[in-house]
Amino acid sequence: MNSVDLGVLHDIKDWLAEGRTVVLYTVVQTWGSAPRPPGAMLALRDDGVVSGSVSGGCIEDDLIARLHDGRLQRNGNQVQLVTYGLTVEEAARFGLPCGGTLRLTEEWLNDAGWIDELLARCNDHELVLRELDLHTGAIRLSAASRDDAHSFDGHCLRTLYGPRWRLLLIGAGQLSRCVADIARLLDFDVLVCDPRSEFNQGWEAGQGRFVPGMPDDAVLAIEPDPRTAIVALTHDPRLDDMALLTALDSQAFYVGALGSRVNSEKRKRNLATLGVSEAALARLHGPIGLPIGSHTPAEIALSLMAQVVALKNQAT
Repeated sequence: MNSVDLGVLHDIKDWLAEGRTVVLYTVVQTWGSAPRPPGAMLALRDDGVVSGSVSGGCIEDDLIARLHDGRLQRNGNQVQLVTYGLTVEEAARFGLPCGGTLRLTEEWLNDAGWIDELLARCNDHELVLRELDLHTGAIRLSAASRDDAHSFDGHCLRTLYGPRWRLLLIGAGQLSRCVADIARLLDFDVLVCDPRSEFNQGWEAGQGRFVPGMPDDAVLAIEPDPRTAIVALTHDPRLDDMALLTALDSQAFYVGALGSRVNSEKRKRNLATLGVSEAALARLHGPIGLPIGSHTPAEIALSLMAQVVALKNQAT
């Protein structure tokens, strides 16, 4: 499964291969309460078919209308800027939140060369920076770091592609597969460690990258940073606790372990006897997830990723 924006690029690649004309819109800047963040994309095919989204729907309707009524005109290779919601009245007309403003680039695409390269690099789990010169339409791709951010200086639009956040799953069972599906949709780079070979079958290509070795070695190998979440899901303390001992001493922004409230308290006592500090234990999430009454693997996965995203976004 692709993230929304990478899915747009795949559609553009297919459309260009069919000989269609495609215009790419990218959210450059927002003011007020905007429905889509900077970097969000929408591709408009020459017959009005769209892929992706830049708003709740009304902006898309107007972009399609501009194509059909002739307002959409190409100006050489120069990239145009399109702005919606400058006034409260216009914001209301286009369905934007009151006072919201949205600025887009309007970019005509000729070939898929840069798309092929970008998708290949993202498939190799690289984080890629795309720089677009608004005056010439020139595109440059380069390696990016997780600390880079979307930016626009009036002349050059810089957007990031690929996962900026990582999720290491200890255990490759059914629950981990459900978590991996949701996490990849949320643009996490999913890593999996499970020394039990019996559980490693049935994973789809690209669903997650396997890290070899025992759980504590896997945690050390990936060098967790503040954009890394680590969750132990084997329900076997011989494996989960190995990972937690190392993870709680790392920079990972989220560390959690599957288990009931009783088992979670027991785990904390065991980790304390192994020398884990009280401050480190306070970072351990267990039971994992938000309290939504989850029972099935899919519901538990949803609950877990909701909690991980809440911490990622620093939501209270």
